[in-house]
Amino acid sequence: MSLADHIFIEMCRDILEHGVSTEGEKVRPHWEDGTSAYTIKKFGVVNRYDLSREFPAITLRKTAIKSCTDEMLWIWQKKSNNIKDLHSHIWDEWADETGSIGKAYGYQMGVKHSYKEGMMDQVDRVIYDLKHNPFSRRILTNLYVHQDLSEMNLYPCAYSMTFNVTQKPGQEKLTLNGLLNQRSQDVLTANNWNVCQYAVLMHMLAQVCGMEAGELVHVIADAHIYDRHIPLIEELIGRETYPAPKFWLNPEVKDFYEFTRDDVRLENYVTGPQITDIPVAV
Repeated sequence: MSLADHIFIEMCRDILEHGVSTEGEKVRPHWEDGTSAYTIKKFGVVNRYDLSREFPAITLRKTAIKSCTDEMLWIWQKKSNNIKDLHSHIWDEWADETGSIGKAYGYQMGVKHSYKEGMMDQVDRVIYDLKHNPFSRRILTNLYVHQDLSEMNLYPCAYSMTFNVTQKPGQEKLTLNGLLNQRSQDVLTANNWNVCQYAVLMHMLAQVCGMEAGELVHVIADAHIYDRHIPLIEELIGRETYPAPKFWLNPEVKDFYEFTRDDVRLENYVTGPQITDIPVAV
């Protein structure tokens, strides 16, 4: 069993056995038939993944590495808020007639701010500090900008990354660690998707900054399983597991802005069957 499988299974069991139900509460999400989408949830879930040991893709079912990388690059590299710049259709529900999701996600990454070193957006600031001030305790991004929330079609879920660099004894290369803060997460549809996205980001930033990827810590304020997902989760976590896949990142790319979805792949990735027709609450 991979570490990612173990973490996922234990998290789901904990939510199902010790979580709190929102049934009967006034909740925003609903199903397509108009009924309220209730959840079982846990507050303050913290999962740690050591990227130097394995890539954290679960094997219980397949996580589409190129698609989740594409979405991450849409936000962090293209700094786009328009679904026309994205290959998948997962954001279609929140886009207006022009394809825009408002001042959310990639829009915030592209806003330039004034620093003593000059004007930079959040991504360029992270890369600058990792290269010039790697041991700074101030290397972070934030997408949850209150003044723009009213103009966002969806409030950011994974909203903040904090980077922290360490040096392991006897190793010349520095180690890049990261902490992902997420206000809310639909565990079945998004958990491993988000974990893999930010694991890829960590590997990419480490490579272009001459470092090695270390720990990714994932903090979820509201980790929940929807009522109609419970039987799917129960079947999923009861499946056979396989060894973790090997992650490949194109070693020729030295500029973060030159990465594409085709510069990543998972080798020897054996998984259980995909779950189809997952009901999605909106």
